[in-house]
Amino acid sequence: MQTNPFRLGLAFGVVLALCHATWALMVALGWAQAILDFAFWAHFINPPYRVTAFDFSRTLVLAGLTFVIGLILGTVGGAVWNRLASSRT
Repeated sequence: MQTNPFRLGLAFGVVLALCHATWALMVALGWAQAILDFAFWAHFINPPYRVTAFDFSRTLVLAGLTFVIGLILGTVGGAVWNRLASSRT
């Protein structure tokens, strides 16, 4: 079974960007520190980090960068998938 590597990359990039945009929304709503504290608590770790104030330009950088990374990883992953699938026939 073959896949379109670029479309897979786009999908993966969008998912990663949406995850990070959701984190930025939680920062904007003031929920992020409580979620971070809970995640550390649940893993038996004393929370060493503090969430800073929301900044929209940082949100754009965060979501944009993770989209590009997801696009690259998804495209490479799709190409590797296709290569492995074609070598089995």
